[in-house]
Amino acid sequence: MKRALVTGAAGQIGTELVAALRRLLGPEAVLATDLRLADPDHPVRAEGDFQVLDCTQGTEVARIVSEHEADVIFHLAALLSAVGEKRPLEAYRVNLGGLMEVLEVARQEECAVFTPSSIAAFGPDTPPDPTPQTTIQRPTSMYGVTKVAGELLCDYYHSKFGVDTRGLRYPGIISHSAPPGGGTTDYAVEIFHAAVRDGKYTCFLEPDTQLDMMYMTDAVRAAMELMEADPDRLRHRNAFNVTAMQLTPAALAESLRKRIPHFEIDYDVDPVRQAIADSWPRRMDDSAAREEWGWSPTFGLDEMVDDMLDHLRLAHPIESASPSN
Repeated sequence: MKRALVTGAAGQIGTELVAALRRLLGPEAVLATDLRLADPDHPVRAEGDFQVLDCTQGTEVARIVSEHEADVIFHLAALLSAVGEKRPLEAYRVNLGGLMEVLEVARQEECAVFTPSSIAAFGPDTPPDPTPQTTIQRPTSMYGVTKVAGELLCDYYHSKFGVDTRGLRYPGIISHSAPPGGGTTDYAVEIFHAAVRDGKYTCFLEPDTQLDMMYMTDAVRAAMELMEADPDRLRHRNAFNVTAMQLTPAALAESLRKRIPHFEIDYDVDPVRQAIADSWPRRMDDSAAREEWGWSPTFGLDEMVDDMLDHLRLAHPIESASPSN
């Protein structure tokens, strides 16, 4: 990688990926883009170049990629699972239409493309524990449908046109630097903010709902390491399972309670997000990623909880100083 363009840069993954890429490549080599103009103080604008870009507009994508002389596109722009169920036509248009435009520009400009897939690419007929690298994929959400189709589109552009496409099936991502974006695993981010700010949290999933999770630091590192990996070793290039830990709301609440003894959790289950979560893997087999490009997570549950709380207490010093009544 020499010059990178990031779509969906103001989102949860994009915010930290842009910062990491700028540290690696230099601020001038990384162009952050998003559909809307980010706040002037947002790091994707404050710390480097930023442009508004609708990734479904192929002409604009081509212009900006060419002007920036990008050799890799990190295509993160998408509507997430819960939002996608409310607006399925828009999710289809953005998630698949945007990817198609990016892939076509990459073919013309000879760029590499990273596109995140997700545990949402699996469905209720998929073996849940462990979920194999190659297995049945029949998701029941529009988000999941777009992720399976996206994996296949990337495979097609690689085999048909030689585009260097690569991707990861991410689990739930936990981050302190950006707000949740409408995903089913958002509880695992919201719970930290609520614990520090209020000392209590109402969870929208059942207490024993187990899902794969990963700390954002590992998620960003995985994307960058995959794009730097030897292409000759990549047999599953567009859909690597990756994971770091398996969590339930109850287990995460108990870990928080060890550090914030007054923390309380209750449950008001959202049937839409619960149904989505129940269709997803409990634990993915990520041995292919470990074997083909050396994937290994660095953050487990304890390391992640400590680091999240350290960052959020800096952001909420007053709220975290005393328990909420």
